[in-house]
Amino acid sequence: MLITPNRRDILRLAAMAPAFALPAFVMPALARADLGAPTVANPAHFHFSLGAARLTVLSDGFFTLPTSGLGVNAAPADVQALLAAHYLPTDLGYSHTNHLLVDLGAARVLVDVGSGTRWLGTAGRLMANMEAAGIAPDSITHVVITHAHPDHIWGIRDEFDEAIFPQAEYIIGATERAHWTQDGLVDRVAPEAQQFVLGAVNSIAAREDWTLAEDGHEIAPGIRLIATPGHTPGHMSLVVEDGGKQLIALGDSMSHAVLNFARPDWFNGFDTDGAQTVATRARLLDMAAADGMAVLGYHFPFPGVGHVLKSAEAYEFLPALWKFSE
Repeated sequence: MLITPNRRDILRLAAMAPAFALPAFVMPALARADLGAPTVANPAHFHFSLGAARLTVLSDGFFTLPTSGLGVNAAPADVQALLAAHYLPTDLGYSHTNHLLVDLGAARVLVDVGSGTRWLGTAGRLMANMEAAGIAPDSITHVVITHAHPDHIWGIRDEFDEAIFPQAEYIIGATERAHWTQDGLVDRVAPEAQQFVLGAVNSIAAREDWTLAEDGHEIAPGIRLIATPGHTPGHMSLVVEDGGKQLIALGDSMSHAVLNFARPDWFNGFDTDGAQTVATRARLLDMAAADGMAVLGYHFPFPGVGHVLKSAEAYEFLPALWKFSE
């Protein structure tokens, strides 16, 4: 039987969100060229193309979490040193939330729905940023959920508990749905993780007509899903291919544009299966580097698109060279 808490329950539990992270290990402060917040809003959408596909990155906002949740299978001092060497904060990580919208043929596919009003106040901006980009909600033909964590699926209803994109086909991995909706899961996880189970179940229950996808599921010509488990048991990523060019929307199979490349053997405290996460990441990195595929990281610095460069011992994320309209 599905557990379907009401909105008040979800909001109460969501207030506990930062609690799942361990206390931060703080390195001595280092001088660095840290960019401050703007005094006026920056654009929160970005358009580009891949073959005939028209792609848009839409932000749902940002959030911060303690860096103690990063590289939990490594020495904390090593993680902190690598962050500091790349001019990144060593106490609180700053994560962007980059949603991909794909226009190819008759399909208009949105990857994930963000957190809506049910998680952290700095996120939940997807719908407003879609409006700013001139994208009508009723134009979305397909919605793909990479996995059922708060910042990817809790926005499936608006603040009035009405469904967003009601005319779209909603797609989630069969394994992902089965994991979150299994009987008694909420009683088998740690108390601080119960919020994620309840929120996932409530969000999945928002629709009865899910399309359940397996590895290789074709959404439309040139758009398919691949299984990328580890971060969650049924995590899936989206591949766009046209004109001999390919891009992978990674979801959270890779979540850090420095650590996941420089130390692909490290995993995070919020990865369900650390060993599987590392194995999936190795496969994705090798595939992207060997085939020259572009990648889009949901939590990479906006707009999160670039390429994978393989070195002798590790990898590097190279932000894409953007072009203006001709």
